[in-house]
Amino acid sequence: MNFEEYQKFADTTAIYPNKGHNYVYVTLGLAGEAGEVAEKIKKVIRDKGGVIDEATKEELTKEIGDVLWYCAQLSTELGIQLTSAAEKNLEKLKSRHDRNKIHGDGDNR
Repeated sequence: MNFEEYQKFADTTAIYPNKGHNYVYVTLGLAGEAGEVAEKIKKVIRDKGGVIDEATKEELTKEIGDVLWYCAQLSTELGIQLTSAAEKNLEKLKSRHDRNKIHGDGDNR
């Protein structure tokens, strides 16, 4: 499966108010799911000495999948192809790497 296929299928599972015109809803969902990933990692540090066991890895895999779903749906809401977002991200990172600007602050390094 590629990003385009994923994005199209994800959209068929989307049920929320004003679908197709509600980027706010999916943005809030994305933030919530990213928070769930962070919460699980926090608990790994607190309860498991930073060691991620197989059960936790499985839970994290599901949560990361939820983050991906919301990224795909936000892209759909904004009329952006997820593949395009991924490609532009890699171009940005390659440019930063080539210019030795991976480290530091700011969006436009």
